[in-house]
Amino acid sequence: MKTRFHVVFVCMGNICRSPTAHGVLRRKLLDAGLATAVTVDSAATHDYHTGAAPDRRSQSHALARGYQLGDLRARPLADVDFERADLLLVMDDDNLAATLQRCTPEQRHKLRHLTDFCRHHRSVNVPDPYTGGPADFERVLDLVEDACDGLLDHLRRELSPPRPGPPR
Repeated sequence: MKTRFHVVFVCMGNICRSPTAHGVLRRKLLDAGLATAVTVDSAATHDYHTGAAPDRRSQSHALARGYQLGDLRARPLADVDFERADLLLVMDDDNLAATLQRCTPEQRHKLRHLTDFCRHHRSVNVPDPYTGGPADFERVLDLVEDACDGLLDHLRRELSPPRPGPPR
């Protein structure tokens, strides 16, 4: 049984998808009483926006659903993320390829698509909404909320003490 868990969400610029996932999971953990047991972070495969707040459209759509993103700042994925994280959850195949290039073979088991945790939606990738419109940002939130619900179930199992077996 783990007593602490560390999740890092990864997308290209860390201004749309990964901070959205960061904010959604952070809120869900708080509501579930697990905020002190799980560390949540997000990072970029490219350093285009280092230090920038999430895209204003991501913030607006997230806020409409009750998620705060305004305190988050974009940062590049760092070597320490691979060491500390229990899960590095990428948004798409390109993010996976870029992250795999930096990952040691011993750490590859930590890499997964965020959508692996979806319970209702079927999509390998969380599409990048950056050049899209409002519907694209809503689609990101739909996928992220679904995946974070599944991820929350996973985290509960990881953080729960093992159940005793039948008496011998």
